Amino acid sequence: MKIRTIITLGAVIAMIVITSCSKYPGFKKSESGIFYKYYVESKDTTKVREGSILTMNIKYRLKIAGKDSVLFNSATMPKAFEISQAKSEFKGDVFEAFSMLHKGDSASFIVNAKDFFLKTAKYPQLPPGIDSTTVMYFDVKLLNCETLAARQKAEMIKAEKFKSEEPVKIQAYIAKNKITVAPSDSGVYVITQNAGSGRGIVKGDFVKINLVVSNTEGKKIFSTLDQNKPISFEYGKPFDTRGFDEAISKMKKGSKATVLVPSSMGFGPQGKKDMSGQDIISPYSPVVYDIEVLDLKTKAENEKAAKEDELAKKKVAAEGQAKEPLIIQQYIKDNKITAKPTASGLYYIEKVAGKGPKAKAGNKVKVHYTLKLTNGKVLESSLDKKPATPYEFPLGQGQVIPGWDEGIALMSAGGKATLIIPSKLGYGAQGSGNIPGYTPLVFDVELVSISAK
Repeated sequence: MKIRTIITLGAVIAMIVITSCSKYPGFKKSESGIFYKYYVESKDTTKVREGSILTMNIKYRLKIAGKDSVLFNSATMPKAFEISQAKSEFKGDVFEAFSMLHKGDSASFIVNAKDFFLKTAKYPQLPPGIDSTTVMYFDVKLLNCETLAARQKAEMIKAEKFKSEEPVKIQAYIAKNKITVAPSDSGVYVITQNAGSGRGIVKGDFVKINLVVSNTEGKKIFSTLDQNKPISFEYGKPFDTRGFDEAISKMKKGSKATVLVPSSMGFGPQGKKDMSGQDIISPYSPVVYDIEVLDLKTKAENEKAAKEDELAKKKVAAEGQAKEPLIIQQYIKDNKITAKPTASGLYYIEKVAGKGPKAKAGNKVKVHYTLKLTNGKVLESSLDKKPATPYEFPLGQGQVIPGWDEGIALMSAGGKATLIIPSKLGYGAQGSGNIPGYTPLVFDVELVSISAK
């Protein structure tokens, strides 16, 4: 069983220096130097001990210029945060703070940030601005505290429940969908809607399919149709489950089938979890595949098609590269733009002058934007979100396209401008999503705010 540990923190800079206990009203101090404040003291007698699995809501933060700077907040995660309680490595560490809790307690702790980064989080060096006086706040609500043995027992009971339910789920699905085909020796049901034509699929073939994965209650788990993006794979190499492989071996080009796969040929007693540890497919759960074979190629045919596709892409890219300067100049002419490009090729057209100093590298900026192509087609806008939410990023850190880093640095808070960004300052030869390579972009931007690091 995998137990989550404290996540690695992002870069933290410009920390506030705390110089006296008077800065912590309402907090008490432990003998080891941890400042603590309880909001709820539970009557539950379950106490945190080394090796306990803690399930909690947790937020850790610093105060910067009198304002909270949140480094991590489990409220943004799809499930409560879990950690295995480790032995305290030194007096006043965060694990000692956790050991002060009982199940149901809600409290805040203040610990030394330098010790946390170097000793607990094992950073090779301190982030900029951290020194021995910098502190971190941990806001914690302990939802559950259990031993590893108790957790494993609970997981086993849960798995046994799913195991006993599987035959019922399979029979209910068969009855509801009036399935009359017999299962294979392995228990896989293949319900064919279209037999397809031509040869069968053999090891080494490259198969292109549309695929929908659901549970027997009809809940969709994955679909290429939603993305309008079929997937290809080499048959004979591990792809999904043994039940899927068995079904594919019976299909041809043009085949379309629904496949009911028992857990023994699917994801078994483990099921399938997402990165946060939540079940995507529960243990001992049957799955349903809707498969349509769109294309079938031998390895040689696939290699030839890949080469032809690569040549076609290079041809389109070369044509795009040649046309881009003409497209930009035509856009400038059509829109009667008189601004000159910067040395990099960026066009900055100021619409409303902002006030105060211009944004500079390292500043945190918030920007409203509307992204358009030169033909006027709007691709995306922060104003369309509900509520409208500006995009926030640190300027000059390479976290946005170069045209943004350069263009926003020409603005002051409250300013509005249009940026014409050539592809070399945008998404380059590769493009991005529905933006082809060598595509110039037009951004209408508003610099909402500028703040220090």
